[in-house]
Parts: sequence; structure tokens; C-alpha cells
Amino acid sequence: MPHFPDPELEAKRELIYAPLGERDIARLARFGERRTFHDGEHLFEISKPSAGMYVVLSGTVAAFRRDPLGRRVRIAQRGPGHILAELGHLWGHRAPFEGIAQGEVEALLVTPDGLRTLMVTEVELGTRLLEVLILRRKALASLGLAGPALVAPRSHPRLHRLQEFLLRSGYPHTVIDPASDPDAATLVDRHAAGPEDLPLAVCPDGTVLKNPGDIALGRYLDVLPNSVRRRGYDVAVVGAGPAGLSTAVYAASEGLSVLVVDSRGFGGQAGASARIENYFGFPIGLSGQELTSLGFAQATKFGAEFAIPAHAVRLDCTRGDGAPGSFRLELDDGRHVSARTVVLASGARYRRPDLPGLETFEGRGVSYWASPIEAHHCRGQDVVLVGGGNSAGQAAVFLSGHAVRVLVLVRGKGLSESMSRYLVDRIAATPNIQVHTRTELSGLEPDENGELGFARWKHRDTGTEHRHEVGQVFLFVGADPATEWLSDCDVALDAKGFVRTGPDLSRDDLARSGRRTIPAPLETNVPGVFAVGDVRSGSVKRVGGAIGEGAAVVAQLHAYLADLARTTPPLGASARAT
Repeated sequence: MPHFPDPELEAKRELIYAPLGERDIARLARFGERRTFHDGEHLFEISKPSAGMYVVLSGTVAAFRRDPLGRRVRIAQRGPGHILAELGHLWGHRAPFEGIAQGEVEALLVTPDGLRTLMVTEVELGTRLLEVLILRRKALASLGLAGPALVAPRSHPRLHRLQEFLLRSGYPHTVIDPASDPDAATLVDRHAAGPEDLPLAVCPDGTVLKNPGDIALGRYLDVLPNSVRRRGYDVAVVGAGPAGLSTAVYAASEGLSVLVVDSRGFGGQAGASARIENYFGFPIGLSGQELTSLGFAQATKFGAEFAIPAHAVRLDCTRGDGAPGSFRLELDDGRHVSARTVVLASGARYRRPDLPGLETFEGRGVSYWASPIEAHHCRGQDVVLVGGGNSAGQAAVFLSGHAVRVLVLVRGKGLSESMSRYLVDRIAATPNIQVHTRTELSGLEPDENGELGFARWKHRDTGTEHRHEVGQVFLFVGADPATEWLSDCDVALDAKGFVRTGPDLSRDDLARSGRRTIPAPLETNVPGVFAVGDVRSGSVKRVGGAIGEGAAVVAQLHAYLADLARTTPPLGASARAT
């Protein structure tokens, strides 16, 4: 394998590729089964569901990928003791490469179910293996050795959308520009009838998708788990941001059956944070994607199931599977599932300011997050960032390392009204960040090529307007709750649409749902429906707070389920979803 561009990965190269010793293999053996392969036989094939993790016992296995034009490229050769797997094998996902026996091979197969059992019962070995699988996924992404090739000019707005989706999902991919790459130009000539077909997504099995949406691409590639394996769950969690992932980790680790549903991917808004420096236990900070991807892997380890991408469109609080105290969650693809409890962790959507022509530049210079993709396009340019919260502050500091200047516009008198002190101080100490107070964005203008070229802003007191040449505009102006799908369940909301819980519920809220018991602090007016994180009225809107609420709600779930068990039979946990 070539050297990793990421120094942290390079420092762990030995861990990533070291063979297992005889003792570890013996411990693994009780979770797997021995299989024999003849010369040229596949252990796994590109884009076909993997049987699980293989450990080579004897012989040699070569791993190959396919380049965008379908040519086979050898990427590794492994012998006795070596693991043949990466993170996707934990879920039985489609293999990102193929493994072919070079002569007679004997290998130990540990299925996804066996892997999850191992990680809970053999803690030391399981933890070590999980770290290796996570690092291997990062290694594949770092080297561009797996996943789809996205073909489009690097400034293409729809390319940015797909990159963002795959990056936040931690999924390997490469980008090739037809203007500079002959293979990319060949692919465009073969498959793109016009600009509307771009970007092309060349999948590992050779399938070419024309201008796919992120959900369509995610479903084809099997980017994330998307199966509803049971008809009934103890807990259905809607939303896979920090609050939802935390709920899943603690609930699953305490023996509850958990399904997590999210319309895009794990991480929520926090997943787009370039650097979180005030999260407990991480003094040097970490990115939102790192934090939430670890939480996602941790929840999977404890047996939580995920349906991503799957959009919850309706919550029926009266039907379930016909049993009292159960809920029916309906998904956009026609699936539905029953659950004894529901945890609303659907967060909030980025707010779009009322600005003429805004939609013209969305994805073409206007962004609602600041990832390495956007940062790359800031080089050599001034950028405008609108907002005064912590997310805005983190983005400003991150972008200052790439842009010539970061011009921060805030409506208030200063940043200290809404931003943590450490970020206020960091911004004040960064010479290429300029803060304009009592100021709001008033307009966007194109350059001679029709791309974003200028931004205008106005002082709220004097009315003075400024016009400035910019390359990017970043909007961090708050968010609106994702609660419109709850109307059929009559969950009580506040005036802004956030979910009321516990002591914030009025007598009218409780009477409307016919509730006769006092709700738990994170419980809604509907018994058995809880809310955590940004979607909850009165929450602190911080990553640490969301994770804390996810942990806290599990005790309240247990209390509710204990009361429910006295009056209702268990749901059919092994029945398939319809």
C-alpha cells in the first residue's frame, strides 16, 4: 500500500495491516466457520453483498478494484493471519473490491451477526477489530482505492452535493475532472449526452449513474445500513445526529431493540462542523464527522439497526401493530415499522434567509456548512460568513486557514451575545477574520460568467450599504425544526414548531392527548413519544447537550416500558417488516 497523505493514518499503518496472532485467531474461531477456496475462486466480489469478515488461515488472497474504465487493478495481497474486511463488512454491505484466491486458500469467515456478537462478548479483541475496520475505511477513502468515481468539472454544484454526502457518510470515492483527466473525458463522451447528465457516478461494478441524487446514489452503493429487520422494536429513533446516535448507543447497550431512521446520513448538522474544540474529553478537538462516525460505529457494535436513507413521513400514534401502546412509523419508500416507544431526534433544517436570487447561487458559491470541499474553493478569495452562533464561529476559524479574508456579518452588537468565549477569543486573535456587527446581508450578484461574484451588506442602524467581491458566502442563520410530519400524532409544539416536553407542557397540551400521567422530563404530551436534541423546545442547541439528552432519555424509556409491560404483551421481535 502507498503512504497515506493523512499523518494520523500513516502512524497507524502497522495496526491497520498487521496480521492476527494464533491466539486471536483461536478466539475468533468460535464465532466463525472455516471455508476452503480453490485457485481463482472469489472470496468476495465487487458490489455483491459480503458474507462478512475473512481471516486467511493458509494460502494467499489478492485484492483488486476496478478503475473507472473497468480495468482491474491489484491493490493488495494478503497471507496467513491477515484480515480481509473493512467497515462495510460489519453490515454485510456490498464489497468495495474483490478478493481472489491465489492457489488453495483456507479462511475463517465471521458473518456480520458473528462480528457484532464478538464485539460485545470478547471486548478487548472486538474493540481492536472495530478500530481496524474503521481505520481501513478511512484508509480506502484517503487513498481513493474504493467507491465510486465522480466525473464532473470540480466547480460543478451538483458534484459538491454528492461529495458532501459521501464525505459525511465516511464513504470512499474519487473525483476526476474531464478537463484534466483523459479517462474522465472518455467517460463523458460515452455516457453524457449533455451537461444535464453531469456529474456521472461510475460505481465499482461499472454501472454509470447520470446526475444521481445523493439518496439514489447512497441506495445503489449501499453506503449505509438500510434494512428494517423486525416488525417491532422497543425504540424507534428518528434522526441520526448526535442526540439520535447517543440514544441508540445507550439504548442498544442496555438490551433494547433499536431502529434509527434518517433521511440523509448520520451526523446531522454537527457532522458538518469542521472542528469542535469544546467537547469534553477531546482537548485538541475533533471534526463533527469524526465524532458522529465513531458514535455510528459504536451504536452498530451494540446491535442498533439503521435505515438510511429513509425519510419518516408520518407517525401514527393510534395503530402500531394493533397492540395498545405501540406506534406505527411510516417511511417514504412504503415501509413501516411498529415500536413501543419513539424518540424524536430529527433536529432542525438550515434556515434560508429571504434574499432575492438566493436559490440561483445555492451550491454555486452559497453554502450552509463549511467542509473541506468548500474550503478548497476559498483559496485566494475573500468570503462572507453570516451568523453569530458557535457553528458560525467554528466555520470562520476553519475557513480563515484557506481564504484570504473571512468577513463575518452579525445582526447583534457583538459575538459574545451568542458565541462561546473560546471562539470569540480565537476570532479576535485571527488577523484575517473581520467582524461586522449590526450588519445583515442584503444581496448577491453574479460575475461576468454568471457565478457568484459579489455580496452586499447593510448596516442596520445607518443604512449604509457595502459591495464586496467574494468567492463564497456561508449562511449560518439558524434552523427550523423538522416536525411537520408529526401532525397526525398531535405532538405538542411551541410557537416556533419545536417539540414541547416534560415541564414545558401546558394543561391544554396534556388534555388534548388525553394524558392522565405526569410526563417524564424528555417525554412529550403523547405517552411513549420522547424528544431529544435540537428538535426539543428549550434544548441548549450544543453537541454535548444533545448527546447528554440522548443518554438521559434511555432511563425514561426503561421506566415507560416497565409500566407498559404490566399491561401489554411483547411485540413480535422476529417478524419481518412489511
